[in-house]
Amino acid sequence: MNAVEIEEALAELFEAEFQPETFAFSFLRAFGNKDTTIKRLKDGGTNKSDVDGGVLQRKNIHLQVCAPGEAGAAVASLKANPLTQKHGARFVLATDGEMVEAEDLSSGEYVACEYRDFPNHFGVFLPLAGIEMVAEIKDNAVDIRAANRLRRLYTSLFEHNPEWASAERADEMNHFMGRLIFCFFAEDTSIFGGLAPFSETIQQMSEPSGGNVHEVLETLFKSMDTPIDEREAADLPRWALPFPYVNGGLFAGSVEVPRFSRAARSYFLELGRLQWTEINPDIFGSMVQTIADPELRSTAGMHYTSVPNILKVLNPLFLDDLRAHLERAGDNPRKLLNLRKRIARIRVFDPACGSGNFLIIAYKELRAIEAEVNRRRGEEGRASDISPLNFRGIEIGHFAAEIARLSLIIARYQCDAIHLGQQSALREFLPLKKENWIVCGNALRIDWRTVCPPSGGAETIQSTEQDLFAETLEEPTIDFENEGGETYICGNPPYLGFSNQSKEQKADIAHVFKGKVKGYRSLDYVAGWFMRAAEYGEADIALVTTNSLCQGQSVMRIWPPIFETGFKIHFAYQSFKWANLASHNAGVTVAIVGLSKNPPTNRNIYSVEDGELIEKQVENINAYLTASPNVVVKKVTKPLSANLSTMNYGNKPTDGGYLLLSYDEMLEVKDSITSVNVEALHLIRRVYGSREFIRDLERYCLWICDEDLELAQSIPAIRQRIDNVRKMRLKSRANSTQKWANSPHRFIQSPQKGNEKLIVVPSVSSENREYLPVGVKPEGDIVTNLVFALFDAPLWNLALIASRIHLIWIGAVCGKMKTDFRYSNALGWHTFPVPTLTEKNKKDLTEAAERILLAREAHFPASIADLYDGDAMPENLREAHAHNDEVVERIFIGRRFRNDTERLEVLFKRYAELVEAS
Repeated sequence: MNAVEIEEALAELFEAEFQPETFAFSFLRAFGNKDTTIKRLKDGGTNKSDVDGGVLQRKNIHLQVCAPGEAGAAVASLKANPLTQKHGARFVLATDGEMVEAEDLSSGEYVACEYRDFPNHFGVFLPLAGIEMVAEIKDNAVDIRAANRLRRLYTSLFEHNPEWASAERADEMNHFMGRLIFCFFAEDTSIFGGLAPFSETIQQMSEPSGGNVHEVLETLFKSMDTPIDEREAADLPRWALPFPYVNGGLFAGSVEVPRFSRAARSYFLELGRLQWTEINPDIFGSMVQTIADPELRSTAGMHYTSVPNILKVLNPLFLDDLRAHLERAGDNPRKLLNLRKRIARIRVFDPACGSGNFLIIAYKELRAIEAEVNRRRGEEGRASDISPLNFRGIEIGHFAAEIARLSLIIARYQCDAIHLGQQSALREFLPLKKENWIVCGNALRIDWRTVCPPSGGAETIQSTEQDLFAETLEEPTIDFENEGGETYICGNPPYLGFSNQSKEQKADIAHVFKGKVKGYRSLDYVAGWFMRAAEYGEADIALVTTNSLCQGQSVMRIWPPIFETGFKIHFAYQSFKWANLASHNAGVTVAIVGLSKNPPTNRNIYSVEDGELIEKQVENINAYLTASPNVVVKKVTKPLSANLSTMNYGNKPTDGGYLLLSYDEMLEVKDSITSVNVEALHLIRRVYGSREFIRDLERYCLWICDEDLELAQSIPAIRQRIDNVRKMRLKSRANSTQKWANSPHRFIQSPQKGNEKLIVVPSVSSENREYLPVGVKPEGDIVTNLVFALFDAPLWNLALIASRIHLIWIGAVCGKMKTDFRYSNALGWHTFPVPTLTEKNKKDLTEAAERILLAREAHFPASIADLYDGDAMPENLREAHAHNDEVVERIFIGRRFRNDTERLEVLFKRYAELVEAS
């Protein structure tokens, strides 16, 4: 479950009649606990509480239904209960059906409220569902509650008006919802004035059945679209006259309203009772955009971008510089005036704006800086020079695009109220302007210069004069106010790997990259925004990206053409988890990349180490987001470092499953060999792919050299398998596979002879392992193409592969498959820039490798998967690896590295030297 669904479930629970016998279980179910979990708690199997009426769920909560008036005492008792601490409960909660009292034992936060008010505090308890809540959500639960109630109304209206569910009328429904949102906000912020209570008018003028709600709303909408001096001629009823003229296209055009049922009317009035003055447009917009898109409803909360994360983009992009200028300006009136003029000319462009979060936060932050300038100049209360027209966006979702504009309008009002006062805010707010500066369309198909012209006024801009919700048209330019300033492109575009892209999205990527980048089909969808931004040219850029764009082969595809446009990386956030509001969702691993054609001398790299943000000033940032030379690591067939042994792919069977044998199949083949009384057991070999090696699974294969073919053909079971391989290969569409039908007894690609000692490295390894899984296998064992292998190589190679520094290199230059490490011999091992090894180095490395192998042997028969399972890693094995890291890293720099950042910096510098020397 996500935060929105949890709030909805809690609202239903606390609005219903209190049921003391089932409350605890209903409460836990609202936070996503499955029926099987609830059943075990009910049966007592997992309920650790010793309190009458209590339920204690390990690592989560100890709660109790108590006697009337005893909620406070019960919470204190639960907190002091030894079982609460023993089983790691984070929360204690008690209720008597009248009051609820609870405490977060981790933070000390205490909640005491009336029973029915509990959903207003639900954000505090979201960790029960695995959601660590950002402060602005926890403190502003009204945003999620409002979105939830809008969703209920939306669903109810569709049930009562099925014809409105058609694709042709979807925009009309979105249009209607946008009007309602504006009216609820305007009512609570006095924009409508005290004489025009929106919700109260509907309640008074409509029938309880909801039968004429649509007529009342249509009349009000018509009134708000009619200038005051034209109302007499419009023949409006007296009760509609107090509502102001809104303009802005919001109420223009069709005023048709869907029919209401009794339930829909109730949902409407419930929305009117919310405190819309507390709405945060940056939070609310993210939630409400899911209402109109069925595909997004189950993922509501995943689309929320927290303010701290947005500021990771905006601060180093331009806000930090503005604040630094403010600091240097002090109280100098001339410098402050110049800064204010500069701020007024800044334009911010988000080409994947969603509901407008980045634009809203940018607007709010600029208004705050401007207000401080005015305060220092003695001009507090001065009207703002910052125009919402300077905040542009593109959004593919029609409803989200319009919510973005509406949210900016609300943000403008709120900033005016804060910095100018309520009365000034009201005077400035209406009538709304008509220009639509948020364009609905596909950002990878639209020319960005038509949305946000770099110099303004010279090109067409997407606009609409008719209606906030009208289709986007090419119309005359909307000029920027205070022309001539800086442009900043920012945002969090969608990331989708190639396999997850739709047919249309693959076509979008081809549209952007075809003819410019080889191998573009493997790029993540977000790459399209980086290329479009670089082509736009006259702007500084900061975009969030999946970290895959700065790893592996994506680097050699996307970054050279971007750098060729003249851009350089001027700041970067290295990989971190971009958390969201989805239950038990750790978030995608992302990076933030800032680009400029005129970067400062000192550039900033930000990283998170041990939970702390580290800022480092460096001279250069390369495409791997390290403080290293601008190099792109490329595949090589032989090691660049002369010491390293060559690594090969394993053997590719392409056999239809006939050369590979399960344990039972191996026994059948053995029986067939015995039946013909020949010495042929050497044809059966133990075989290892990634799973077999890591989990120590038994699998076998037929390994038949040309000189053993006649012997193999004499064995019925083997002869049949060879014949099946021939048939399978002949049926293949690949000519290369068909040719191998002439040698059906052999693996297609077979670098192995079959008598080598092996050092084995799986092609994929879990991100949860602290070291890459590598090991040795004896002569006679075979490896498939799902692993890499060194044949008859010195054991000290294993020490290098098993080191922390090699894992970090692989993560950077080979990239990941989903979140797992993806290994490559040509890209990862052959490029590994190891210093020249002395004989003593090799001896020390060999001893370190032997210590690792002996530490593993002490835990026989544990597999690699068992031994390297996160915190379960045995202490002696951990110590052996620590010793190995000490040996390896002293070879590089004479001491242990401080962190992974330093490891990569040294590796890339060393790599650049090797490439230059070659």
